[in-house]
Amino acid sequence: MRLEDLARLRFTYDEVGCTDYDETPEGYHRLEYRERIGAGDEVFRRAADALLAWRMHRAAGIPVTATSTPPEVGTDSLGRLGPGLLVPPLRTRTQLGLPIPCRVVRVVDEPDRVGFAYGTLQGHPEAGEESFLVSRDSDGVHVTIRAYSRGATWYTRVAGPLTRMAQHYAATRYAAALRHLAA
Repeated sequence: MRLEDLARLRFTYDEVGCTDYDETPEGYHRLEYRERIGAGDEVFRRAADALLAWRMHRAAGIPVTATSTPPEVGTDSLGRLGPGLLVPPLRTRTQLGLPIPCRVVRVVDEPDRVGFAYGTLQGHPEAGEESFLVSRDSDGVHVTIRAYSRGATWYTRVAGPLTRMAQHYAATRYAAALRHLAA
């Protein structure tokens, strides 16, 4: 699968925009992960820049290419889920690994909140949506990762709770990467 191929693909779920809401769509599992990554205007700016340049994903071990940087609604992205997520020395920009095609469905660009949400496209092992938000609050700068998902392939459905554990692990890797990039 190549980035150019994504334009013809459809979403794998009907609840587009679901990460905007607190209710979990029926049949989906919810992940909400929030972590303080620092404090101050510089940390907020660096974290927002890293998120919008896709550097957070890459630093977390998921090589990604996208049709637009920073992301806009309609931007297609192609990540690769491979050994780099688990073994940091293996982080590369190679075309190895399981393709994880997504399309941006929302962008947040406010003075104290920056981020985006993307939805899964055909060929992604999960069906659903994930959002990434950097916020500047009175108690510091936070990253919030919210996802609604369910298995889209036989192997993610069979893996059940293991896929949710992997998704939580990925969220912690994203937060750690963003904390490092913003420091």
